[in-house]
Amino acid sequence: MEKDNFYKNSFLLTLSNLTTGILGFMFSIILSRELGAEGIGLYGLIMPIYNLFICLMCAGVITAISKISAIYFEKNDVLNLKKTIRSTMWFNITWALLIGILVFTFSSYIGTKIIKDVRTINSIKIICPAMIFISLSNILKGYFYGTSKIKIPALIDIFEKGIRISVVICLIRMFNLKDIASTVTTAYIALCIGEFLSLALLFYYYKSSLKSLPVNKTATENSAQLLFDVLVISIPLWMNGIISTTLSAASTLIVPRQLVKAGFQYENALSMIGRFNGMTLNIVFFPMIAVSSISTLLIPDLSQSLYKKDVYSVEKRIKEVIKIAFLLGLSTLIICISIPENLGYMFFKRKDLSEYIRFAALCAPFIYCSSTTYSILNGIGKQNIILRNSLITSTIELVSLYIFTSIKNINIFGYGITIIITSIISLTLNMREINKLCYIRFSVSNIIIYILTGILFYIILFYLNLFIPSNIFLIKNFIMIMVGFSLFLLFTVIN
Repeated sequence: MEKDNFYKNSFLLTLSNLTTGILGFMFSIILSRELGAEGIGLYGLIMPIYNLFICLMCAGVITAISKISAIYFEKNDVLNLKKTIRSTMWFNITWALLIGILVFTFSSYIGTKIIKDVRTINSIKIICPAMIFISLSNILKGYFYGTSKIKIPALIDIFEKGIRISVVICLIRMFNLKDIASTVTTAYIALCIGEFLSLALLFYYYKSSLKSLPVNKTATENSAQLLFDVLVISIPLWMNGIISTTLSAASTLIVPRQLVKAGFQYENALSMIGRFNGMTLNIVFFPMIAVSSISTLLIPDLSQSLYKKDVYSVEKRIKEVIKIAFLLGLSTLIICISIPENLGYMFFKRKDLSEYIRFAALCAPFIYCSSTTYSILNGIGKQNIILRNSLITSTIELVSLYIFTSIKNINIFGYGITIIITSIISLTLNMREINKLCYIRFSVSNIIIYILTGILFYIILFYLNLFIPSNIFLIKNFIMIMVGFSLFLLFTVIN
């Protein structure tokens, strides 16, 4: 990946992810209107199980393949690159099939004993093939990211999200589905179909892209050795994924229990979770698409710089990315606390999200920065540190959720408190490790200037909200969102 192409590729991936994010938003809006808050809560209870078994199948493989592909691509070693992909594919398909069969077999036990809601059993069965498809897709995505062929997975992701929305709408309308369990199952059927088509297209374009690569007739490594090279990178990330996702799934599953313990009815607890996790966090974390896109390409970029022993470029890139994440998080915070009512109604046609949006937005600058530091640690080869720090923060998350969500006056806001606490802790721990390799320091005066300018933009938005008439609701919201994000653009361009 050429250094000059880093932000160009980041922009292309951000544009793609923005499109898929909008489609994902549409998907969540469609589900919220078909299912209501309780249905969204039920849908959200299954997703951690899905994520957990995906982690078990392939956690770390995108990072490992993208890093190795970037180095082989830099050396023009196409034969070892192809052999690495092939070896990893055969290993993953065997492992993923084994796990998929086990999950399908024990789906009733998972639904009744772990999630404790029988309405989830059919959805758990449906996600089994989807997990196998995505475990193989991740290998191919790692190849495309490592070789800077960003457009291919980007366009396929857009196609997959579009298919998912179309399938959900068609099936719900065709069978006139009304009950929550059937509609949630339909949503996961759409997910499965989308992942299959995504895998098929990725494999087709992978085969096509190989024909355009010049073959350097060098000796190839043994397949077992190449697979071992992948596993050395991915296993610490795999362990991190398993532990973190297990604790995250446990955190998700204990929230409704703790809310019931605090005195809420189970249906009300699911509704609160649906409004906060399924709606509010989608709004607050939507701009994080840009951060995630940059972070994805940051891993092979840093790997290549370290391969060339270019520490200066590593330090410069890390500072740039963390600054971008902070400014984007600050802009998000300002917008969300300025017009929470407008955002809730514009996206979900609900007027009961304002307090949730305003509170959840407080975590934006911290979690945006924190997420980039994990990619930085991946890029500089600190996978064991990621495992340790993730274990610490996930444990704190579980304990915090257990304590805060059981207090009636705090209830679901305990989720927001937990995000703020864990984001600050993970950011602190990760930056401490990054500074052992690179000298990363930020000007305190610049940070103060950013914050003061942020306050100024908040005041501007406050008065715009008063003066722009509400009868042009969408135009008003668009203007205010653009003004809010101009803070991010201002300091990004100036500096």
